[in-house]
Amino acid sequence: MLQKSLRISYLEGTEKPTDALLIIEKALNDMSKAADWPISLTMRANLILEELVLNTLTYGSVGGLTGIDIELQFQDNKLSVQIIDDGAEFNPLVDAPIPDTNLPLQDRAIGGLGVFLVKTMSQDLAYKRENNRNHLQFNVVSES
Repeated sequence: MLQKSLRISYLEGTEKPTDALLIIEKALNDMSKAADWPISLTMRANLILEELVLNTLTYGSVGGLTGIDIELQFQDNKLSVQIIDDGAEFNPLVDAPIPDTNLPLQDRAIGGLGVFLVKTMSQDLAYKRENNRNHLQFNVVSES
């Protein structure tokens, strides 16, 4: 089993949210090289994490400071991810709007498409709020 832990602290107004994404991308690339997992798994995991972390940093900041802990575990062609943040309470399984993907792009309401992609590209998505922190777990499984 291959494991990696990340701690991201973000102070609103002093740092760019994209700096956090570079840390995550590097961690995923390092793990993928060490475990020799398919590039498709790395790309899907990176997209999912990018969406969730950027949403947390952009919309979940409480008092300007947001801390995010990310645990990554790779075993048996499955990447298990746990994200814990101290942002505003948000359950993406319930609180995110459901986009109508049948409508033309110009007629769609704003919001929900990123979480829709996360739900589509991951498995075993679970959320809980504990000790004033959001806990989100999911798996990304190799297609090969």
